[in-house]
Amino acid sequence: MFLPNTGRPDLPEYMTWEELEQLPEEIAENIELWDGRVIWLRRGPSEHQTFSRRLANAFERCTRKTMSDAPEQCWRVETETDVFLGKNGKSDFLTPDFLVFRCLETPFQAIRASDTLLVGEVLSPSNTQTDIEAKKARYASAGIPWYWEVSLAQAASAIATIRSYGLETEPGKLPDGVRPLRPANYLLTGEWTVADEDGVRIDFPFPITIPWTELEY
Repeated sequence: MFLPNTGRPDLPEYMTWEELEQLPEEIAENIELWDGRVIWLRRGPSEHQTFSRRLANAFERCTRKTMSDAPEQCWRVETETDVFLGKNGKSDFLTPDFLVFRCLETPFQAIRASDTLLVGEVLSPSNTQTDIEAKKARYASAGIPWYWEVSLAQAASAIATIRSYGLETEPGKLPDGVRPLRPANYLLTGEWTVADEDGVRIDFPFPITIPWTELEY
């Protein structure tokens, strides 16, 4: 998720969106801003890009089917597109590997967390659990209803596991005096591996059916 220090330009710890826009594109595209803090992204191996694209293509097929059955719904699917977490401003954003968001009223609008139905991350073997949980927590705190996580195999160009998570905003019962660290969290709602011969199947947030043949490298 984060680039190694080698090759990074010397930037301040905090920046605004306006300052980020002044950087060369090849630098700016590797940065997220977390409440203005500069966070470097890791561009994974080619498999990362391949499976991000194939998941997005599969989701686009499913959303098109949903929209044909229910024209009042309108969803778009993209890869590596910034999602701005606040209602205003742009100095707090994440860049999921793939996402589903509502059709916006005008072109070139910023995509807000409130516009976003689902975000997904393709995890390379080098991703640490700390990095993964930190980003997942920010998605949850922003109120994005669904989060998907795709783990890649360590010794083959293949997907190892796909997991879907739904947002839980009411914490479960805890012992007296104990309070949750975060007001919202994701709960596991589906898990699939190649052992599931029917592929990925789930009815939420819309009917999703993805055969493994559609995801093979």
